Amino acid sequence: MDELKNKPRDGALFLDQPAAQEDPAQFAGDGKAEEAAEILEELINLMDLDVQVEIRSDAERIELNATGEDSGRVIGKKGATLDALQFLINKMVNRFPEGRRHVIVDSGDYRERHDDGLVSMAKRQAQRAVNEGKVVTLQPMNARDRRVIHMSLAKFEGVSTMSQGEGTRRRIQIIPARRRR
Repeated sequence: MDELKNKPRDGALFLDQPAAQEDPAQFAGDGKAEEAAEILEELINLMDLDVQVEIRSDAERIELNATGEDSGRVIGKKGATLDALQFLINKMVNRFPEGRRHVIVDSGDYRERHDDGLVSMAKRQAQRAVNEGKVVTLQPMNARDRRVIHMSLAKFEGVSTMSQGEGTRRRIQIIPARRRR
């Protein structure tokens, strides 16, 4: 078994993980923020990028902000690299059920700017749906972006929203009040 563990494997990325603590603290001070930052730094080094990682954390979540010369490459196309890094780090840091904390990976407030753009676009399209009296169907988007739009239009007078489709082709429909489906 040990010989398999030490043998190189094509296509696999292995990072040394610290052993689970016997009595983990519930929140800040539990070492999860530092562990998450270490993992992100190691992944960024493997990607050969020049980026520094800053930590902001509270009892519920850990925010890692990657800033530097290559921060655009950390974001990736439409935030895909950020999403992938965030997914990996969440799986690695929260592998044990006790004391889970959500890890958010960001770069230069990309997520906030992206969300602001989505909210702005959603409101314009909702106004268009009301003015034209027609259902407006948005482009396919990931679950996080759909949620931002649903939440932003929840209190928008005169429209409702509905997701339709499967998987990567799932879209939001903005439905004017006089035309319910």
